[in-house]
Amino acid sequence: MPERRTHRPGSGSSRRFLSQRLALLPGIRTYTVKIPADARNTGPQAVRMPDYIGEVYPFRYCEIEGDAIGNGTGIISRQVVNYPFDDLAAEFASSDTTLNQVWELCKYSIKATSFAGLYVDGDRERIPYEADALINQLSHYCVDREYTMARRSHEYLLGNATWPTEWILQSVLIAWYDYLYTGDLRAVKTHYETLKNKTLTALSGTDGFVSLTPEKLTPELYASINLRGQTLKNIVDWPHTGILGLGKAEGGETDGFVFRDVNTVVNAYHYCALELMARMAGAAGESEDSAAYARAAGRLADNFNKQLFNKKTGAYRDGIGTDHCSLHANMFPLCFGLADVKRAQSVADFVKTRGMACSVYGSQFLMDGLYEAGEADYALQLLTSDAERSWYNMIRVGSTISLEAWDDKYKPNQDWNHAWGAAPANIIPRRLMGVVPTEPGFSRIEIRPQPAGLEKASLRIPTIRGDVETAFENTPDRFTLTTVVPANVKADVYLPLPAGTKNYDVTVNGKPAGQTVREGNFIKIADQGSGKNAYILNTK
Repeated sequence: MPERRTHRPGSGSSRRFLSQRLALLPGIRTYTVKIPADARNTGPQAVRMPDYIGEVYPFRYCEIEGDAIGNGTGIISRQVVNYPFDDLAAEFASSDTTLNQVWELCKYSIKATSFAGLYVDGDRERIPYEADALINQLSHYCVDREYTMARRSHEYLLGNATWPTEWILQSVLIAWYDYLYTGDLRAVKTHYETLKNKTLTALSGTDGFVSLTPEKLTPELYASINLRGQTLKNIVDWPHTGILGLGKAEGGETDGFVFRDVNTVVNAYHYCALELMARMAGAAGESEDSAAYARAAGRLADNFNKQLFNKKTGAYRDGIGTDHCSLHANMFPLCFGLADVKRAQSVADFVKTRGMACSVYGSQFLMDGLYEAGEADYALQLLTSDAERSWYNMIRVGSTISLEAWDDKYKPNQDWNHAWGAAPANIIPRRLMGVVPTEPGFSRIEIRPQPAGLEKASLRIPTIRGDVETAFENTPDRFTLTTVVPANVKADVYLPLPAGTKNYDVTVNGKPAGQTVREGNFIKIADQGSGKNAYILNTK
């Protein structure tokens, strides 16, 4: 009879343990261990495994006790379930061994957690959530040439929303990335009205801020966003109460965030959703909607910076009615472009004082925000950290898949198979190596590496138009970059310039570069064609 334990003996954690007894019969036989269903991950909201596959179970190791393989002639085989995955589609290597291990952990996490055919929140529940799907989507795009699983998950969540306010808004972000990475506008057009509702403009006031006032939370609103049987609530980060936190007395992963009616994190998301909806509406030929969303985003940005930015501290407040400043109230505006030129540096400086005071989910937006602000040195420190709250800690504790939280102590019932903990799978290609589409379908790309102190790195990333390859060597007085771009793609190449540099020269394929433009701490070389090119930036 199968035996299932919630806890591994003596661990105090929630790693699951499954024991099954098989009666051995005389003669040569084949025994198949049938995994029993779990009540929690086969419930009404869970994604069910198809009958032709049957139940699955994540495990780190398997022990066979007794005379199970007789005189040694027995053969043991393991069946593995994952979505079709090309292990060779993406490659990354660098001069930092910790960074390489983090990449391999996170890349494999995307493959291993694809077993359900939809992006789910690990094996404990197997429930799709927008937050998991967004990080999973970006990471999947960067490690394999695969787009259908992301779209299927997106369309499922459009009709089966989850309760956090920010995660409703994330459906708009997911829709944008689907369009940006594929160039296929059909999903946007098919679900256009639902996406409009997911911007949550129904919750906004004349100042542009959204808030969860009771009179706005109507049955009509819930129906319009396909949220059933749940109440909309702000989340900021997860988990936000009841467990050990970091650096402040309050438990949880929100850095002591003070919840107010006008919530800084929620409204940063709302701004991003408006801005992206304006772009998608324009692409879909809805010019009036596009203009309206752009105006709404502009109005919100103005009020956001007027009412939520504290000039004395140089940081954003958690909301209207509190002077408390958390990591989250600052990393999201930095990530989504709300922190303009006048504010970005002081906001980034504040963010750096808080360390990794967010969950593995929140780290996606922290890392995005740091690279947006040009804080590549600090970002690389976090990517390669061996502290308890780091990706390397996931490896150190013995996991082969990214964790749901930084450590068991921060979430005692965590899964050890959560793709939302695998943000470096997309941060390394998109941010450190700097390869992103700037026009839908990768017709134009940007290659903007931010190496910080990293001496060498190389990347091959799959795109819908073919592989993009890039590699750099980084010394104090020279930066060498080689790129390979598909035949039907234009590239804008950016070479990182050390701060304070006045004199420099640039060559392309051994000849002096033509027209270049200095943009901050980068030298831009626009409209680069396909094939292999070599760039050298010499600084003096």
